[in-house]
Amino acid sequence: MSTANPPQKTCVDCPPPKYPSQARKANHPGPRCQEHHRIVIKARKAKAHEKHVVKTYDIKPGFYGRLLAYQGGYCAICKRARGVTKRLGVDHDHKKPTDNVRGLLCLNCNQVIARFRDDPELFRRAARYLENPPGYELLISED
Repeated sequence: MSTANPPQKTCVDCPPPKYPSQARKANHPGPRCQEHHRIVIKARKAKAHEKHVVKTYDIKPGFYGRLLAYQGGYCAICKRARGVTKRLGVDHDHKKPTDNVRGLLCLNCNQVIARFRDDPELFRRAARYLENPPGYELLISED
């Protein structure tokens, strides 16, 4: 008796190969190859995130993406974070019941705003402090 290998599953999303030996292995549900499996997983995550922000912040579908594009794809404050590893968070005003989304921020910037209790005067004092620290003034006056 010969032990023939069962036919190999091929990816449902890949174009048909010229030769059967060029068919990609489909080791993932679907059946899908590794590349198309990653694409499907990424799409599922994006859909779940969209559903979450729409429900949580009472915004229209697609608003998160439009706001991210409007901000140039970066955190609205630091302009460094792009939300590649961890998506940018939705900054919202807790005092307003509706239309409370202010922008998309990285975790660090969002935490700074929270620690400064959304107080613009506190930010102005912090900026003045950074521009003209009292320690520098004291050193200059002692000379």
